[in-house]
Amino acid sequence: MQRVIKPAGQFNIQLEDVPVPEPGPGEVRIKAVRSLISRGSEIGARYTRTHAVSPEIMGYSLAGTVDVLGAGVDCYDIGDPVVALAPHAEYAVRPAVLSSTAEQPQVFPILDGVDFDQAPYWPLVAGAVTWVDIEEIGNNDTVVILGQGLVGSLMLQVARHNGQGRLIAVDALESRCALAEEFGADAVVNAAAEDPVAALRRLTRGAGADIVVYAVGGPAGLAVFDQGLDMLAPGGLLHLIGLYEDAPLPLSSGKIQRRKILGGYYGEGIGSGTAYRAMQLLRNGAIQTERMTTHRMPFTEAARAFDLLYNNMGEALGVLLDWEA
Repeated sequence: MQRVIKPAGQFNIQLEDVPVPEPGPGEVRIKAVRSLISRGSEIGARYTRTHAVSPEIMGYSLAGTVDVLGAGVDCYDIGDPVVALAPHAEYAVRPAVLSSTAEQPQVFPILDGVDFDQAPYWPLVAGAVTWVDIEEIGNNDTVVILGQGLVGSLMLQVARHNGQGRLIAVDALESRCALAEEFGADAVVNAAAEDPVAALRRLTRGAGADIVVYAVGGPAGLAVFDQGLDMLAPGGLLHLIGLYEDAPLPLSSGKIQRRKILGGYYGEGIGSGTAYRAMQLLRNGAIQTERMTTHRMPFTEAARAFDLLYNNMGEALGVLLDWEA
C-alpha cells in the first residue's frame, strides 16, 4: 500500500510503499477514501521540520470503509463507513472497541447523510465542540476568535450553532474573513486592514472581550497572542488553542492581572458523547465543510498539497486527499 511519509529534510513529503497492515484483537482495518490535511499540526509540526517524522503521526483525519475485523470486534461490519484518527495511507489499522464512554474513540461510524468529503473533518469538529464547551459562553458574552483557519472557523460555527454570545472573528486574510461573515460571525475584523485591538475596543465601546480564543499558532502567533491579551476585559478568559510558535509567548504579568488563561483541553476530553455531537453537526449542516474545502487532490499529489497549504494560505484552507483517484 501507499502512505505519506516525511523523511529527514524540510518540506520533504514523499510516498512510500509498505505492506498492508493486519488488525489485531479489538482492531479494524480501514480502506481509505479521503483524508484531510490539518494545517496547524501537519505544517507547523511536521512539514516545516528538518527531522524525520513518524508515519504514524502524518495525519489524523481519515475516512473510509471497514475492510477487515480483528478478533472480538462486534460493533462494526465489513463495509461500514467510518472515520478514524489515522494517518494519510491507503489502509489504516485502529482500535475499535472502547473501555468507557469517556475514552476518545479512534474510530467512529459515519452517520447517514454524511459523505466522505465531510467525514474527515470529524476529529477537528469534535475538538471544536469540546473547546467551546470548556469556555461556557454566556448569552451576553463577547467572544473574539483570533484566527479563522480550520480550527478557528470550526469553533466559530460550533459557537454559532449553540446560539450563545456575540462572536467576533479576526483574521488577516480576506478570504477567511469573508467565510467568517458567511458563517455567521456578528462582526469580522480584517487584521491586515486595521488594528484589531482598536477595532475590538470600538466594537465593545472600550469594554473588551469576555473570552478571547487564540487559534493562530505558528510564528505569526506571537504578536497575535499579545493582541489577544490587550483585547481581554477584566475577569475575562483567554483560551489558548494555537501551538508551534517556536518561541515563548509574550505573557506580561501586568496584562494578565484579573484575567485567566486556559490551555486547550484543560479539564475535558473527547468521549463518545462529544464524538457523536460532532458527527451530528456534520449531518445537520451546522458545519459547512463544502465551503471550507478548497482543494481535493489525488493522494499521489500529496507533496503538492502540502506545498499549497504552506505557500498559499489565502487560497487553501481545507485540502482533502483522494485515495480512490
